[in-house]
Amino acid sequence: MAVAKSSFKKNKQKSVVLPYFYLLPAFLVMGVITFYPLIYQVIISFTNFESKHLLLGLQSPELEFIGLKNYLDIFTAALPVENFNFFRVLEFNFWWALSNVILHVPAGVLIATLLNTEGLWFKKLYRAAYILPVVVPPLVVATVWTNIFDERYGAMNQLLTSIGTYLGNTAPVYIRWFEDVKPPIPGFLPGAPLTLAYYAMMIANFWLGWPFMSVVATGALQSIPKDLYEAASIDGATGAQQFWGITVPLLRPAMIPAAVYGFTLSFNLFNFVFFMTGGGPARSTELLVTFAYNLVRNLRWYGVAAAFAVIIFGVALVVFLITNRITRATQNYQEA
Repeated sequence: MAVAKSSFKKNKQKSVVLPYFYLLPAFLVMGVITFYPLIYQVIISFTNFESKHLLLGLQSPELEFIGLKNYLDIFTAALPVENFNFFRVLEFNFWWALSNVILHVPAGVLIATLLNTEGLWFKKLYRAAYILPVVVPPLVVATVWTNIFDERYGAMNQLLTSIGTYLGNTAPVYIRWFEDVKPPIPGFLPGAPLTLAYYAMMIANFWLGWPFMSVVATGALQSIPKDLYEAASIDGATGAQQFWGITVPLLRPAMIPAAVYGFTLSFNLFNFVFFMTGGGPARSTELLVTFAYNLVRNLRWYGVAAAFAVIIFGVALVVFLITNRITRATQNYQEA
């Protein structure tokens, strides 16, 4: 009896320890490529780390601990950087992410619903064509759309010229999409005026963003029982009533996490914004991540950039916790 009890105890201890043993290699890899850089970044955010300190790192004799100075300089716009205001960039960053989600989610749901119509010809072909923007690298997308919005030879201005000619205006249209600093809608976002570059970015990112939402919505639509629509039809519900009473509520558990993901992705959409506008004109389309990168690329202020990255992490974490709390995005279907 004692031997059996001892053997059971050993097996139980082994079953408890074994999962941690399997997780150890992954934890070591994560420690080297993720946790160590994060900790190092937090440490240098309290220093005046620059290019001259790269060779010796934290052992550099010229490295100074300056406390919260980097953070205070960022929040108070004390950095010697032209036309920089942290809260203006933050406001634009939030509006950029929010406005993209507001457009992408309804468009994705609407198109997925239309493609889910019974008897629609070439349905699979449409779905394959619409998913293409998702697999195109953001660098390629930014380059193509930058050319489309070119002042003299871009397709957008040529299209507007053609429309103007049709309406009786023979003058060619030369809109300076990426250079004009005057907002077309004055006072719309007082703290961070939206220039034409913002609208150009919105058009390009709309082409890039809605297909993902459409894919998510299509998958969710396939899981809705058709019996619900048949029962609603027998009860006399119209197509619109079925959409708002059945489709929308049952899509919610899938689309809310997708919307949160889309917000987070747009909030940190570095490649697309950097290669399309570079944050211009006059930093009007600068995101937090693009500004942090410019601190390193142009000024070599690694300590300030590290502080900026820590702030970005804090902002993103707070946004995620709040949106997750409000939307209950991580709950399952039964809980939602």
